[in-house]
Amino acid sequence: MHKGIISVLSGALFALSGCSMPSEVSSGVTQMRLAHNMSESHPVHKSLAYFTERVREKSGGELSFQIYANGQLGSEREVIELVQTGAVDVTKVSATALESFSNIYSLFSIPYLFANPDHYYRVMDSDIATDIYQQTADNGFFGLTYYDSGIRNVYTIDTPVRTPADMRGLKLRVQPSQTALEMTRLMGGAPTPMAYGEVYTALQQGVIDGTENNETALTSSNHGEVAKEYSYTAHAIVPDLLIFSQHRWESFTPQQQTWLREAAIESTAFHKELWAKEIEQAVTKAQEMGVNFHHDVDVEAFRESVAPMHERVMENPVLAPLYKRIQELTES
Repeated sequence: MHKGIISVLSGALFALSGCSMPSEVSSGVTQMRLAHNMSESHPVHKSLAYFTERVREKSGGELSFQIYANGQLGSEREVIELVQTGAVDVTKVSATALESFSNIYSLFSIPYLFANPDHYYRVMDSDIATDIYQQTADNGFFGLTYYDSGIRNVYTIDTPVRTPADMRGLKLRVQPSQTALEMTRLMGGAPTPMAYGEVYTALQQGVIDGTENNETALTSSNHGEVAKEYSYTAHAIVPDLLIFSQHRWESFTPQQQTWLREAAIESTAFHKELWAKEIEQAVTKAQEMGVNFHHDVDVEAFRESVAPMHERVMENPVLAPLYKRIQELTES
């Protein structure tokens, strides 16, 4: 992001808080900023609110957060860069958004990396995830915890997708990452990188034919009003990650860091239960909106179509060891 954009966003932060950087207010409370691009009704926002409340309780009010939802402080990439500068302390972003900051995160976006949700949880709750989180400490941030963002599936305005052949010619919004672009091409579609906040209008105006996400996007972002065909391609389980400013983290005492880590882990557990309920409710609500759900998808055909991506990972000296460790946890 250009320096001018950082300046504008930082200026907005200044106007909102009355200071240019996070600070300790006169009462002794350390006030921090947490930004994300989801609505306040989204389960991720609720889990982040739980995280901030647990931090407040554990610290006896010593540590406090102001949450900026709905992309108020910019796109995921813009806010990541603000975290690097210290203008924002914490943000929740998709692991995919971190690829351009460290190739290590591209691993999470490899389609069909995880055999099933149980495999995904085993990996994310292991030291494999922790090792990945620490890779960007020198870049100004590190991962503190993760939040389930569901299984990603393809959904379109009016075309059910059951095989790679059904994807041909379809313009699908993807997250702006090379991995997502390649995946969609191999699966048969025409990828169109786009910020999440632009998806509804793009679907409504026919700029894109569809996109890929979990079921909550149909309801929390109202995509189900215009996209009526949801197909269970089950091509990816990409975590949302809570990343923390490295500079800010180093300013905390060991006790404060412990409070933050404990609250983060607790919020992840809270989110797992909340997420399962939200998915069930989202499907019911989306059906009421007229969305059709298709389970008769040839998942194996899609899995085979992206095999070249797995082969390339195995040739990468940095990613291959982590990939092997992940696959070793398939059966545990």
